[in-house]
Amino acid sequence: MRRACGLLLISSLVLAGCSSRSAAPARSITLATATSAQDSGLLDVLLPAFERESGIHVKVVAVGTGQALELGKRGDVDVLLTHSPADEQEYIQAGHGLRRIPVMHNDFVVVGPANDPAQVKRLATVADAFAAIAKSGQPFVSRGDESGTHRKELELWQAAAIRPQGDWYLQAGSGQAQTLRLAHEKRAYTLTDRGTYLAIQTELDGFILLEGDERLLNYYSVITLNKTRHPHLRDREADLLATFLTSQPGQDLIRTFGVEKYGRPLFVPGGDEPASDGGK
Repeated sequence: MRRACGLLLISSLVLAGCSSRSAAPARSITLATATSAQDSGLLDVLLPAFERESGIHVKVVAVGTGQALELGKRGDVDVLLTHSPADEQEYIQAGHGLRRIPVMHNDFVVVGPANDPAQVKRLATVADAFAAIAKSGQPFVSRGDESGTHRKELELWQAAAIRPQGDWYLQAGSGQAQTLRLAHEKRAYTLTDRGTYLAIQTELDGFILLEGDERLLNYYSVITLNKTRHPHLRDREADLLATFLTSQPGQDLIRTFGVEKYGRPLFVPGGDEPASDGGK
């Protein structure tokens, strides 16, 4: 009886070991990305395709670009997808990242209420538009979160020679979609990437009032991190993701994303010229 029980126990342990090996988790990496890439729905197309091709699961942390860069600096994530070129170049120069590879671009647009009380729609440049909004005292919602969009917004205020402050200037401290919803609620102006705006425009009353200024171009890059600073980083898997995003299959997915639903792509693959036609 003891011998039979012993054999049963050994068999159970062997089976458990086999089961444990067969259920071993797949390889995975953590991507810190700008909220606009997530809110637009693009990652819901790109990442499953990458996982099918590579067998690598990608966990997403969607935050502002500033926060994403900090997460990379601390070694809390394996790879970045961000959209603040000056900050990214400084990041590479400081040794936190190894490679910065352009992936795609779209553009920022100024949106606001349909009656456009600051008369933004008749203006030619975004600096003039920001100056008109400030002069009118109409509400403007800033992301206020150190994201790539927020940093672009601050750059545009500087171009307009204005330091935004006062009751009219509202700081959301949130991602792009939530900022747009707050602007809708407050009947306010805001700056947004076109992709997120188009993705949720049915929820909004506002319209695109200014677009096409060269200052409004919005470039996204993938950044691989420095493993010598954080030996635990999954650098090989991160390199595979970077390669996929810039490969022909990845770029083709970017090129066609949004066409079926919106009649136009929401992003332009790296190296192509951005589309200039408008949205709602």
